[in-house]
Amino acid sequence: MSKEHMIAIPADPDDAEDRAASEADVKRALMGRRIRQLRHRLGFSQSEFATRFGIPLANIRQYEIGRTMPPPAVQSYLRVIEAKPDEVAQVLSAA
Repeated sequence: MSKEHMIAIPADPDDAEDRAASEADVKRALMGRRIRQLRHRLGFSQSEFATRFGIPLANIRQYEIGRTMPPPAVQSYLRVIEAKPDEVAQVLSAA
């Protein structure tokens, strides 16, 4: 059974609007939180972060709400931004 189908958090049977969350849902939500926290720590709006680091704004929005998971290359790039944000921005501005 895939992580997309393995239930990590069952739906509340007393809440008609609640739904179960799969392991993949939880993983996407945690990644979105991590990106949002990084962006806040750097003091950027979504638009500013997207522009500064060359990631499409629509993608940032989708990652942060947990709708999509960044591909592995973007996840690696985000780790580099997290570790060395000023150096990344400097390299990008020199390009």
